[in-house]
Amino acid sequence: MKLVEHEAKNVVKEFGIAVPAGFLISSADEIPSHLDALGERIVLKAQVDVGGRGKAGGIMMANPQNAVSLAQELFNKTIKGLPVHEILIEQRLEIQHEYYLSITVDRSSKQPLILFSDDGGVEIEVTAKEHPEAIRKGVANPLMRDLPPFMIRELIGSAPKDVGPVINKLYHAFCDKDALLAEINPLVITPQGVYAADAKFIVDDNALGRQGVTVNRDLSEREREAETHGFSYVELGGSIGVIGNGAGLTMATLDLIEFYGGKAANFLDVGGGAESERVMRAVRLVASVPSVKVIVVNLLGGITKCDEVAKGIIDAGIHQKVIVRLAGTNEAAGRKMLSEKGYEMLDTMDLVVKKAVQVTA
Repeated sequence: MKLVEHEAKNVVKEFGIAVPAGFLISSADEIPSHLDALGERIVLKAQVDVGGRGKAGGIMMANPQNAVSLAQELFNKTIKGLPVHEILIEQRLEIQHEYYLSITVDRSSKQPLILFSDDGGVEIEVTAKEHPEAIRKGVANPLMRDLPPFMIRELIGSAPKDVGPVINKLYHAFCDKDALLAEINPLVITPQGVYAADAKFIVDDNALGRQGVTVNRDLSEREREAETHGFSYVELGGSIGVIGNGAGLTMATLDLIEFYGGKAANFLDVGGGAESERVMRAVRLVASVPSVKVIVVNLLGGITKCDEVAKGIIDAGIHQKVIVRLAGTNEAAGRKMLSEKGYEMLDTMDLVVKKAVQVTA
């Protein structure tokens, strides 16, 4: 789950990294009570979960005289289609130099990967693409509580020594908060010291309970409903709905759809041993996706009984065409039930997918 800026800054502050003085507001009328604490240089930052927020008009420089009017203007904006409900109003730092610092997961080594560059700020993507040598890297053994000093020295290069402890503190935050990404961009040098001028955090969805998070804000309504039923579900944006049992079978179905030129609308693994009500909920969930024109149901009956699957499909009562491939336990009974209700059944996964792609062509 992604944290918005003020949440991410609270995390890094908890681990001893300095952040600018600031306040979260939900109305421009709240600003006057905070002005004395912010001084003459102020920045207003829309709290929306999008990249390129500054270039899209989501960050405004202000002073005590125009802060209220600019905040009202920002509240009336949409930033890349998202409304602004909250603004972080902060003291604007006197920046002498900007650095880039992030920690993510290196998928190949399955270890934390630390990235550091002397060139931070909004153009870091350009730097990474055009000058990859400008980004220094270090891979940390997750069993280490602290990063070794030699690694920190290699990462910061000629940057001030005060930057080193910040890297170690962010590493602590990354590990303790079950993060997939911890980023400070820019990490800035000011006359008062080193500050996180911006921060980004992504917490592993599988660790939300351990982190005390009860609602995953990143889930759509359908993804949240799927979670309540215990389905493995991902929305993909195509027009062919997919229901399978077992991640491997369901992924193979998606691959075949792509191979034959179709686009899957979702991934839904209904799980093993699914009874009719569970299948019914799965079919209705996929059918509720506006882009779905046809649904492929591809299930192998082992502990899952084909007649229960058939009953669930029939009970769902959806208007979209459903093309079914059933094989295994009680297969004959399931096929008979579906045939009597006029559902189209084919013998192989290949044939089912080809037919679905034809329907949506």
